[in-house]
Formats: sequence, structure tokens, C-alpha cells
Amino acid sequence: MKDLIITNKILNWYDINKRSLPWRKKTSLKKKQYYTLVSEFMLQQTQVTTVIPYFDRFIKDIPDLETLASFENRKLLKLWEGLGYYTRVRNLKKAAQIIIKDFNKKLPDNFLDLKSLPGIGDYTASAISAIAFNKPFIPLDGNVERVLKRYLYLKNKNQIKKENLIKCKKVFGTSRRSNDYAQALMELGALICKPNNPDCKICPISKNCKSFIKKDFILTKVKKNNKNKYFLLKVYKKNNKYLLIKNDKFNFLKNLNIFPMQELDSPKNFNHNFNFKMSNMNMNIKIENNKMIKPIPFSYWIDPKKLKKYTLPTFTKKIVSYLENYL
Repeated sequence: MKDLIITNKILNWYDINKRSLPWRKKTSLKKKQYYTLVSEFMLQQTQVTTVIPYFDRFIKDIPDLETLASFENRKLLKLWEGLGYYTRVRNLKKAAQIIIKDFNKKLPDNFLDLKSLPGIGDYTASAISAIAFNKPFIPLDGNVERVLKRYLYLKNKNQIKKENLIKCKKVFGTSRRSNDYAQALMELGALICKPNNPDCKICPISKNCKSFIKKDFILTKVKKNNKNKYFLLKVYKKNNKYLLIKNDKFNFLKNLNIFPMQELDSPKNFNHNFNFKMSNMNMNIKIENNKMIKPIPFSYWIDPKKLKKYTLPTFTKKIVSYLENYL
């Protein structure tokens, strides 16, 4: 009965306060499933407000799985440009190809089948199962985890481990409206139970929230160890253009266009020009100006004044901006 009360409170709040998001609009079942697949890939490690314009452009140019499966890679990357984590869009296309080939052009509704697709892990499979197929899954994204930690006052390291959070989420109960309930919990974390200054006065479940009762909303964070890495970035300039190469050397920004670079192993007296954070990596970059001696394979020249015409990762654009403004 208690589970039912908390579920109803959250759903009632959601029905009144939910945001109007493009992947939530009423449409056919087939489109809803496709919209869910695309949006969940985009939302991996990216905020909703950032994703919205990308989603709208993506759906306009690639309205269904069939189009996605055969869409030209260069144009696909251009649509994704600026969202980062480009492996996601490559996996999204691969997933579409597999769905068409092995699942009769239909997004699979089985959790393990979903997990077998490129780029889909436990969280994304749970989210798609709940949102696209109304199955009783509660995906644990950062928003839902935050609500759970505060509601149950989970503080120590063992309590906030992923395995324990998965066990504890049963406190939220289930609903016949699983698709709405999964989104309602995410929405509650995003709009009310924010990382700082949660808006407890209008929270539908604050009455039984242990953090609210204790007036302690500070969250224990899992410490991430950012790896310090060192790179020598080589700049070749000719006729006011910069030389870029296709990256087949590093695991990050794979197959994208970057400046020629080499990683250095903990160099001494390393005076870097530029610092860039990528995932759990802290990149210390020293820039070296070079003269062309012989042609470099798989390279091409870009005009810094026409950056918009190229498909480039944010990392490369920031290097170009730095070179143009400071060197």
C-alpha cells in the first residue's frame, strides 16, 4: 500500500509538471519506439536542454530506422557534431542495421535482446523497456539515483554503490503506467531534487523523505580518478590553413579529424599550452609548430574561417580557436 501511495504521488505530480519534450509527443507506436531509441542514445552523459535541438534536427533528416541504417557517415557525424562521445552515434547506426537485419525492422522488446545491441547497456535497456514498451523497469540515471539517495538517506560508500542502489529502488514500487513512471522519477530528480538547493516545498514525497526530515541534503559522491595524460600536438600551417589527420591512433575521438598528436609518458618539466578534459581524462597538451617535410597520409587542410563547413569534434575546434587567438 505504501508503494502505491508514493507511486501515485509521483505520477500525479508528473502529470501536472512534466516538461514538453520532442521525444515525448504523441505519435504512432513505431515512431515512439524510434524516438525513444534516438533520445536515449543522445541523453547518455548529456543534459536534456543540450539534446533537444540535436534531436529535432536528427529526426527531421533521419525520420526512421531504415533511413538511419543507410545514412551517410559523414552527414551523420555532422548532425551529431557538438554532442561529443561520437561512439554513441556510430553505435546507434550499427544498432539500426542489426534491428533491420535480425529483428524484422522492429526495436526488440526483450531486455537481453536490447542489451545485445551496440551502445546499449543495463541503463539504456531499462529505459527503453520502460518508456517504449511500458515494462516495469526503473532506470537508474543520475536524477533517479539522487532522489533515491535523499529519500532513503543513503550516505556511506557501501550504501551508494550501484549494486545497493539497484536493490533499494524497490522502495519506489511499480505502476501500470511504467513508461510514465520511469520518466516521472527522472523528472523529479531533474526539476525538484536537484544537486544543489532541492525544492522540497513542492516535492510530492518530501513528507517521508529522510533527508528532508533530517534537513541534510548533501550527497556523498563517488570519487572519480581523472587520469593525467600528456600530449604533444603538432601544428602544420600553410596559406593560413591547418593540417588535420583522421584519428586511427587513439581510442578517444576514433576516426574523427584531429591535429597530429603523440602521447608522452609522464614527461619532466612539461609546460603545457592547453588543457582539455575528456571523460575521465585530463589532457595536458603542448603545442609544437612544425614545417612540412614530407606528405602525411590521410591528412587534409582546413580553413579556420570556414569551420562550420567541416565535420569536426569540439576538441579540434577548441584547438583551432586557441591557435587563432593566442598563437
